Amino acid sequence: MDTTTTRYQKYLSPVGTIVIVANHQFLKKIVFAGNWGSVLQKAGPLPRGDNTIISRTRTQLQEYFRAERTHFNLPLSFRGTEFQQLAWETLLTIPYGKTHSYQEQAKLMGRVKAVRAVGSANGANPLPIVIPCHRVIGKSGKISGFTGGPEIKKFLLLLEGHIISHMKVTLASS
Repeated sequence: MDTTTTRYQKYLSPVGTIVIVANHQFLKKIVFAGNWGSVLQKAGPLPRGDNTIISRTRTQLQEYFRAERTHFNLPLSFRGTEFQQLAWETLLTIPYGKTHSYQEQAKLMGRVKAVRAVGSANGANPLPIVIPCHRVIGKSGKISGFTGGPEIKKFLLLLEGHIISHMKVTLASS
C-alpha cells in the first residue's frame, strides 16, 4: 500500500459535509464542502479513499460532535508563512469551551498590533475545528470570520457550552 499518497474522504457531520485530507502520516486539511472546489483548483486532483489518519480524524470528529472529546490527538501537517504558523499554534492553546478575541490572540503571539493579520491568518487555517479558530471572536463578543460561515461557528461555540444571543458570545453559567 502506498503510504505517501495524500487522499481525501468526505464525512457527513452535524454541520454538513466536511472533507478530510491526509496521507498515512499526517492530517493536512479539513475543508467544508462549500470550499472544496477551490481547494481542488489549487491542489489539483486527489484520489478519494481512506487511510489510518482519515479514519482517526473521522472518529475524533464524531466524538467531538457528541461532546465526548475536548482535545484532538492527531499528527498535523500545515503549511503557511511563519506568522500563520505562529497564529495556528497559538489557536491550539485556547482550551475547549473558552474564547479569545483576535486582540488577545495577537497579544499571546507577542504581536499586539497585528490584530487584522491574526484574523487573516485564522481565515487561512487549513484545519478548522481541529485547530480551533472558531474560538476566536471579536473583542465585543461578536461572532465574525470563519471559513465555514457564522452559523457553523455559532454551532461549534454552542457545542462547547457558550450561550449565544444576537450573535454575541457569553460563557454558560456553571
